[in-house]
Amino acid sequence: MNLNQVTVPTNDMEASVRFYKLLGLKLIVDARPRYVRFECPDGDSTFSIHEIDELGVGEAPVIYFETATLDIEVKRLQDSGLNFDLLPTDQSWGWREARLQDPVGNKVILFWGGENRKNPPWRVQ
Repeated sequence: MNLNQVTVPTNDMEASVRFYKLLGLKLIVDARPRYVRFECPDGDSTFSIHEIDELGVGEAPVIYFETATLDIEVKRLQDSGLNFDLLPTDQSWGWREARLQDPVGNKVILFWGGENRKNPPWRVQ
């Protein structure tokens, strides 16, 4: 199996579309006001947003986008006005991560995992 897409909810479609375009995703389906779909700039995965009337309560999905140029991307996004909850930081599991939220509060992690993304030292054999 290959991951096709992840879909997240929003109650502010226009702000969400601007945010994910700023991250570098390419809009490929525009069925606003209810649905949009993006193509990721690398790989073959897509990402979509579905408009809902009211956001749920509790933990929402966490969205991970990998980039080998993490620090450069974070700087570009900061220069574009985005605020980060965590600037690029080396994590104990071998990834370098930066954390922010989209306009409706979905958690977004930009990271570089390199070889540790799928093959950490503790991988099950």
